[in-house]
Amino acid sequence: MLDALTQVVSSGPPLSAGQVREAVEQLVAEAVPASAKAEFLSALARRGETPEEIAGFARELRQRSIRPPIDAATRERGIIDVCGTGGDHHNTFNISTTVALVVASAGVPVAKHGNRAVTSKSGSADVLEALGIPVELSPEDAASMLRELDFAFFFAPRFHPAFRHIAPARRLCAERGQRTVFNFLGPLLNPAEPMAQLMGVPQPGLCAPLAHVLQDLGLRRGMVVSGQTPAGHLDELSTVGDSVIAEFHHQRGFSVSTLSLQSLPVQPTVLADLAGGDRDQNAAIIRQILSGQETGPKRDGVLLNAGAALFVAGRARSILDGWDLAAQLIDSGKAAAKLAQLQR
Repeated sequence: MLDALTQVVSSGPPLSAGQVREAVEQLVAEAVPASAKAEFLSALARRGETPEEIAGFARELRQRSIRPPIDAATRERGIIDVCGTGGDHHNTFNISTTVALVVASAGVPVAKHGNRAVTSKSGSADVLEALGIPVELSPEDAASMLRELDFAFFFAPRFHPAFRHIAPARRLCAERGQRTVFNFLGPLLNPAEPMAQLMGVPQPGLCAPLAHVLQDLGLRRGMVVSGQTPAGHLDELSTVGDSVIAEFHHQRGFSVSTLSLQSLPVQPTVLADLAGGDRDQNAAIIRQILSGQETGPKRDGVLLNAGAALFVAGRARSILDGWDLAAQLIDSGKAAAKLAQLQR
């Protein structure tokens, strides 16, 4: 069955919803050889996945995930996720994880979905663990933490058991230097099913297609960004170059724009200023930012992306208003207090 779908993909036409369902059934089946799965994923990547296909894969895999028991009151408050696909290979510190903590300190429920490091030295799970925040929570504990503390980490392997049968094929593709649709799917599979999301991608051409995917998945508000640097693009909004933004609102439609570096209150910054290290080094950076000790370019990178997240969450009228609110949350001590609360 999977060999036949590989032939369909190789010949060019997009997969139907039924064919995507069949493909996922084959990919998660233990009996199907990893080599056949890798051939299918490689063929799909070479042809190029359509937004409809990516959304279809996300829907099918979501149905196989473990759902946390999140209550209606928490959902009504507006859950947000802040994450990047990874893969920009610039080894910045954990900007989106820092942003998630700042946004939670504003009273926004943040369901941070992530894993350990794959393309960097420190993944979101790694750095949160180094900060003393629990990451390998049961579905019940994650839902409770989100309700009571406005932040919880949803550790991907705990919520997506079907992925263990896909991992060998992904490793085969990685050994060949071949990306797969799963490079995009991670940020789309949050088991908490947030209704708002800020997502970073390492190529500006991915912004609009993946924003359409978020829209197709039923989110009310979404923003997909890619920031320019002299050495390529970040899967974050950039403080060293312009950024491409694709965004949508359930009442105001869809748009693509460029955020100019010249319009931002950014101090002079080079890419090296945003560099991170291992999990302990990045945890130290986060503590310094949230405590107000770090006032340089790393803080600016967090303020910009937190400003966007607060805007997407409906807590700010613009990214720049969000920047000011994020600065207030740090300078007032609320961000540091949130970190201390989560550590307890």
